[in-house]
Amino acid sequence: MGYARWDPADWNSYNTKHVAGKSASEIFTSSKMKDSFDPSKIEFRESRDSDINPNSTPIILASDVTGSMGMIAESMIRKGLNTVATEIYDRKPVTDPHIMAMAVGDAECDRSPLQVTQFEGDIKIAEQLKELYIERGGGGNGGESYMLPHVFAAMKTRTDAFEKRRKKGYLFTIGDEPTLDGVTMKQAKRFLGLDLQTNLSAEDCVNLASRTYEVFHVILSTVGYAKYRLDEVKRTFEPILPQRILYVEDPDKVAESIVSAIQICEGANKADVAASWSGDTSLVVANAVRDLATGGGTGIRRLT
Repeated sequence: MGYARWDPADWNSYNTKHVAGKSASEIFTSSKMKDSFDPSKIEFRESRDSDINPNSTPIILASDVTGSMGMIAESMIRKGLNTVATEIYDRKPVTDPHIMAMAVGDAECDRSPLQVTQFEGDIKIAEQLKELYIERGGGGNGGESYMLPHVFAAMKTRTDAFEKRRKKGYLFTIGDEPTLDGVTMKQAKRFLGLDLQTNLSAEDCVNLASRTYEVFHVILSTVGYAKYRLDEVKRTFEPILPQRILYVEDPDKVAESIVSAIQICEGANKADVAASWSGDTSLVVANAVRDLATGGGTGIRRLT
C-alpha cells in the first residue's frame, strides 16, 4: 500500500470534517477491533514503491492505548500525523514516507493488544487511525506488550525500501509503562497468527525487528506510570534499546521528537535539529534526543 502522497490540504479538510471540535469519544467510535486491523488475520502488510512514491520509507508508529494513553492516539489524529508527514517532506531526512499506525495494549489482559493499519502515504492513514479501537485496558501486571509490534514488523511486513535498497524503515513504540518481557508462543499464535518455535524475550523481539527497521521507543516521562516510576520503565528498556530511547516531557510534542530522531539517525547534528524547532518545542526535543546515538543505518548500537 502507500500509492498516494500526503497533501496538507487533504489533512485540513479531513480535520475540519471529522476531528475539529469533537471529543475523543466522538472521534474514536469503534467498540471493538476491526477484522481488517487484526494481526492474526493479516498475512502481511506492504510498503511498495510507486510512480508518485518511487523511494518509499516505511514508518511505524505504535502507540499504547491502555488507560489514559489513548490521549496519544488523540494527539496524533488532531495534529501529530500531519506534523510527521509534512516535516519529513520539508526536512527530507528520508524519502516518500509510508506511515502505519498500531494500537498497543496488554497481551495478558486485553482483548485486542495489537491493531495494525495499512502503510499509507496520504490521508488514508488518518481515516484508519480514527477507526482503531481505543480499548483503554491494561492491568496491574507492571507493563504493556510493547514487543508485539516488533514481532509483527519483523515477520509480517514487506517493504521495497529493504528488499530493493537494503534501506531500513523506522519503528517507534510509544508509552509510559515498562515493557512486558517479550512474546510467548501462545500470544504469538493468538494475537499475531504466528507459530513460533520458542518464546521470545524482549531483546529477541527488538533484534528481530532491527534487521529491517531502525527501532526506537518513546517514553512519556511526565505522565501516567512513568511520572512516578520512571526508573522502573528505564530498567526494562535501556538494556535492549541503548541510545534509542526518547524521553518526551510533553505528550503533544511526540511527533516533533519522532521526526527529530529520524533526522539524527540519518546523520543530522542533535543540537542543530533541536534548534530548528521554535519556542518550547526546541527544549522538549533537545531533552528527548539527548541520549540518542548520532548517525544510524546499522540497527541497535550496543555500548561496551
